[in-house]
Amino acid sequence: MIKGYKKQIYLALASALVLSACVTKKYKEPGLAVKGDLYRDSSLTDTSNLADIPVTKLFSDTVLQHLINEGIRENLDLKTAVQRINEAQATFGQSKAAFLPSLNGLLQVTRAKTSQATLNLPPEFASGINLKTTTYQAGLSTSWEADIWGKLSSAKRQALAALLESDASKRAVQTQLIANIANTYYNLLALDQQLAITKRTLEIRIKDVQTVKDLKEGAIVTGAAVVQSEANRYAAEVTIPDLKQSIREAENAMSILLAKAPGTINRTSLDTQKPFSMLHIGVPSQLLKNRPDVQQAQFAFRRAFENTNLARTYFYPQLTITGQGGLSSLQLKNFFDNSIFYNFVGGLTQPIFAQGQNRAKLKTAQSQQIQAFYAFQQSLLTAGQEVTNALYSLKMQ
Repeated sequence: MIKGYKKQIYLALASALVLSACVTKKYKEPGLAVKGDLYRDSSLTDTSNLADIPVTKLFSDTVLQHLINEGIRENLDLKTAVQRINEAQATFGQSKAAFLPSLNGLLQVTRAKTSQATLNLPPEFASGINLKTTTYQAGLSTSWEADIWGKLSSAKRQALAALLESDASKRAVQTQLIANIANTYYNLLALDQQLAITKRTLEIRIKDVQTVKDLKEGAIVTGAAVVQSEANRYAAEVTIPDLKQSIREAENAMSILLAKAPGTINRTSLDTQKPFSMLHIGVPSQLLKNRPDVQQAQFAFRRAFENTNLARTYFYPQLTITGQGGLSSLQLKNFFDNSIFYNFVGGLTQPIFAQGQNRAKLKTAQSQQIQAFYAFQQSLLTAGQEVTNALYSLKMQ
């Protein structure tokens, strides 16, 4: 008997899988919808990959490394991205829990009074009947929804895609943050170097003005030479405030990246920098594959795809099994004496007057899926353009 019961369960599960496959569709990775190669005039075939190089090797300046680590730890945009991951993880956990039955506790006291007129008895019989009752009840109730059409599975896959999308978004924010910190840092070093050169130039031109004046007194040069030397001096002198302003703005921009109040940024000098010499690009497709913005767009499309599957399942009946059991008595002193009750209910809920609403949901989901597909295609084209431009720039150096 037990074996036959197990066979029925397995048959029901197999039938559910078959029915689910008829309603929902299996996800396939989208390819590139345009013809041609994303990488124009590219012939690189080495297997090394720039994306695999750690930041500590790419940037040898320990001060810059410290700033990057501080930015990763404190940047507010990155913290927000991490919280989006936590939110997506909670949603994914909720989608997995939907496969399990719910369990609720019940403890209640009900006070009720029945109208004498509803008894429909002669007055001589109804007068002795107690119309007031008190019911004491304690028990457990459970409910479980069978995933016949793949509704819960689609919701779970949608939540997983959203989690992977939020993780890729966080990596994209972190990558951009590292690039912004490095660019701002090297910009500061260049401005420092430019300011130092301008100050030395000003000192030289101040001496040059005095020299030209002495030559004029000796009738070796004319007054025009003196005016020209003074103009050169003023040209260098007026540049210094602009450079200091640019340095202050760059320091403030770096402070924002590090999520702290504006202040002086600790840094080295441009002369101490050692450029990374082992710059192997690798196969261009590897660079594209490792781009988190492309991965984010792909997971966004997958999330929209599963949302369309989820919208399809609302057209089909929902099978729910509920059960309740416990103790119930009219007298508290006899609560545990022969007061056990239970009931089990299994039912199908078929939408009838919600078809227009469900069709609107499906059309909306399908439109969002197409938009996500176009966004993914655009991310591929943009990434291909950026990689091609970078490879050609490197080739021309």
